[in-house]
Amino acid sequence: MRYFVVGFLLLCAAVVAVLGFRGDKSRRPPLEIFPDMTRQQKTRPESHSQFFTDDHRASREVVAGTVARDSQFQSNPYTTGHVTGTTNFIAVVPVPVTEKLMSRGRQRYQINCSPCHGDQGDGKGVISKYGLVPADLHLERIVRMGDGEIFNTITYGKGLMGSYGANVPIEDRWAIIAYVRALQLSHLATADDLAKLNDVPPQLKAGLKK
Repeated sequence: MRYFVVGFLLLCAAVVAVLGFRGDKSRRPPLEIFPDMTRQQKTRPESHSQFFTDDHRASREVVAGTVARDSQFQSNPYTTGHVTGTTNFIAVVPVPVTEKLMSRGRQRYQINCSPCHGDQGDGKGVISKYGLVPADLHLERIVRMGDGEIFNTITYGKGLMGSYGANVPIEDRWAIIAYVRALQLSHLATADDLAKLNDVPPQLKAGLKK
């Protein structure tokens, strides 16, 4: 036990000697365990570089096939969910809502969304059995959201929901949103609302019930 206490005291003294006391001021530079994390190798614009042996220029051309973050590709409603040049979200999906899009949206929703939000979008996914409370997609605040805002949430996440921008391609995000709107309509619309839709075949409108 005596040797343990002595060893512990020596260890504490060594730590203090190396790292110092927190809050103390010193003229000596701080100890950097991983200096490459803050002092990375780099080249100045228009400077000479030994790495590129073809022309030794530090400034390079844009790599073929890449898209700049601030290019036009990134600043249109389809890719951002925003009205161009503003921070306002677009109201509706910016692509035609076809049977193919809806089918894709249903498939992608079941893979990426239903574990949390449930097959019906009511927030009763499998994770709700473990004490988590996902959002009910039929809540009024979500129903009133513009499609662009939902797109933004899928892309960047919100609250406890993580970002799915890296998992779900842009076209699939819009397909999922179209399918979510269909789920909301199936749960919240009355028979009168459905009867007014041009998408409902005439032979089926008569059989709609509230």
